[in-house]
Amino acid sequence: MAALREIVIDCRHAPSLAQFWAQVLDGYDVLPYDEAEITRLAGLGLTPETDPTVAVGGPGPTLFFQQVPEPKITKNRLHLEVEAPDRSAEVDRLLGLGASVHQVREGWTTLLDPEGNEFCVSDPG
Repeated sequence: MAALREIVIDCRHAPSLAQFWAQVLDGYDVLPYDEAEITRLAGLGLTPETDPTVAVGGPGPTLFFQQVPEPKITKNRLHLEVEAPDRSAEVDRLLGLGASVHQVREGWTTLLDPEGNEFCVSDPG
């Protein structure tokens, strides 16, 4: 039987989207780069700020952001849903991080992350 290890999210700019999601989720951070990884990136002409693949780790599955050349065209087929004890306050906080409101419903608000990916903030429940 399989176990969920990572959720991979295609994006335009992995470092900035990873940073956004690290701030969204409690207990999550961009995983640190060790010297070997920094050296490997440098050999490719990259830095952690230009890395096309960035991992965000925390208490649940790792979120892995990978840059792809194709733009997002339609509604996501999969989205993340988070819950907050004060949905309104959490939506305001996320708007300050760069999210935008897509739709408000009873019990949840659908937001767009800085690259237009849908996600929901729900009441506890």
